[in-house]
Amino acid sequence: MATDTLKRPAGASGAPGGLRRLLLDNGALTALIVLVIALSALSGDFLTTDNLLNIGVQAAVTAILAFGVTFVIVSAGIDLSVGSVAALSATVLAWSATSHGVPVVLAVLMAVATGIVAGLVNGFLIAYGKLPPFIATLAMLSVGRGLALVISQGSPIAFPDSVSHLGDTLGGWLPVPVLVMVVMGLIAAFVLGRTYIGRSMYAIGGNEEAARLSGLRVQRQKLAIYALSGLFAAAAGIVLASRLSSAQPQAADGYELDAIAAVVIGGASLAGGTGKASGTLIGALILAVLRNGLNLLSVSAFWQQVVIGVVIALAVLLDTVRRKAGATPVAAGTGGPKGKQAATYALAAVVTVAIVGATSFLHGGSSSSTTPKLGLSLSTLNNPFFVQIRSGAQAEAKKLGVDLTVTDAQNDASQQANQLQNFTSSSLGAIIVNPVDSDAASNSVKAADKAKIPVIAVDRGVNHASVDTLVASDNVAGGELAAKTIAEKLGGKGKIVILQGQAGTSAARERAAGFAQGLKAYPGIQVLAQQPADFDRTKGLDVMSNLLQAHPDVQGVIAANDEMALGAIKALGSKAGRSVQVVGFDGTPDGLTAVKNGTLYASVAQQPSQLGKIAVDNALKAVKGDKVDPTVKVPVKVVTKDNVAGFTG
Repeated sequence: MATDTLKRPAGASGAPGGLRRLLLDNGALTALIVLVIALSALSGDFLTTDNLLNIGVQAAVTAILAFGVTFVIVSAGIDLSVGSVAALSATVLAWSATSHGVPVVLAVLMAVATGIVAGLVNGFLIAYGKLPPFIATLAMLSVGRGLALVISQGSPIAFPDSVSHLGDTLGGWLPVPVLVMVVMGLIAAFVLGRTYIGRSMYAIGGNEEAARLSGLRVQRQKLAIYALSGLFAAAAGIVLASRLSSAQPQAADGYELDAIAAVVIGGASLAGGTGKASGTLIGALILAVLRNGLNLLSVSAFWQQVVIGVVIALAVLLDTVRRKAGATPVAAGTGGPKGKQAATYALAAVVTVAIVGATSFLHGGSSSSTTPKLGLSLSTLNNPFFVQIRSGAQAEAKKLGVDLTVTDAQNDASQQANQLQNFTSSSLGAIIVNPVDSDAASNSVKAADKAKIPVIAVDRGVNHASVDTLVASDNVAGGELAAKTIAEKLGGKGKIVILQGQAGTSAARERAAGFAQGLKAYPGIQVLAQQPADFDRTKGLDVMSNLLQAHPDVQGVIAANDEMALGAIKALGSKAGRSVQVVGFDGTPDGLTAVKNGTLYASVAQQPSQLGKIAVDNALKAVKGDKVDPTVKVPVKVVTKDNVAGFTG
């Protein structure tokens, strides 16, 4: 069993040394206190009841995942599959309950069993197959995500209403996800500190060979450890899907890294043998507080990633310093006297409340600004189309004297829900949202409606919720136009392939539906293959290269955006614009340049800068109480070499 007894430095007996030791032993807690104090001083919107509850909700899924990962890391393992297992479990629940009429209770049990089975497979591959944990769980990451996409056919599945209540509040103010997080945290703490399997985790992490020689059945214990991780991942997936009112096959993408970061920030060592549930909870809260505070301070989404990376690096550095300085490791049964630990937390709470109370005076007497404040949540900024929406919105906001905060959801519906919650709890006049998914944004928009904040949807609508205005082009109509353009260019006969967008997104579904509808009028057009390339230029290049091996006689390509079209052109080489015609979608600057050069035959342009501009105009009207139209359609236009010179976007 791990009992890393570190000698106490001679100077630690004095008061300064004692304080230093206290800070080192509770580094994550100290960091959380400093963050809360700093953000309370910097933002008057941070220290409100609504915002603090938002932080709890936003930390819930990461924390629940991280509790399961804590078991694995304490035993010197790693689990990269928890995000995919969470998505798979939620998808199984929604698919069985809504598509196949399985009773909800049985569907929930099936979802939990899915998580446990995935964990058992991981444990078997590691314990009996002798695969490194990194490789085994990386494989499950891919398998789990793929199965979620197969089951859902790449589309979100509505969640059962009886389970969706997990995303609601009790008494109209206490979020259920926070309660679930607390319960799962207590279970994790009990398992780690009071059970045989918990003590086994510390023993295996401290010295696996010694644990085996002492009679511990290490292989069986590893099976149980990874099964527990899968169980917690399933619980996290159910809570996440409840928040979004739908099971998203792409949900929780990358959350495994957040979960591992929370465990490490909370004081656990990747070498194994140390860690505790309370530290993991603090680590998850630090990540949530950071993201929330950076949103409120209008820090660029790109810089947010930099800051979080720095925090993770500092956490590992602190762990190294703590060990060298003789801080007490947290192993089985070595959590320190309960009374002393409680006193530490109580002292931290008193100090935090006192200092935060003092900083509140910085904002209490300040007069409210007369400058209108708007928030814009974009589905992604890793795509020129949405970058142009941002540019158009920012230019119009500057022209009108509006304070515009822009966030990047990075194609993560859950992250966008967090950002919209932050906007709602801030003193914003209106919210502009470009949904990652039209269904998943509904609960967040309902919350903004309840708070009497006008909501403007741009490019994509919001289902099951009321928005003041929808500013959009018609993706289905645009898809039909793209199909008509390629068909007429080929004379009504020919062989084509279709590069689809990212599975699970509403834009990909709508444009694909438009392609299919438009091609019905041209029976002479044969679709050889349809493959997703995720709206990405590099993937467009790779997918098109692969398709050319199977279909060298292709005569046309329809791509669901210009980025994929440009990748396809690269793969086609000299064929592009000659023997093979390519039609893109969006009318981005790079796409229009390719149209001028003749390699891209046409792009269905949506005029994204106009979308951003009109959205800001309508948001400002709504803030002033002026009447706005429920729908503002920005027409799509086919841009070819003949008219590209006069197209302004």
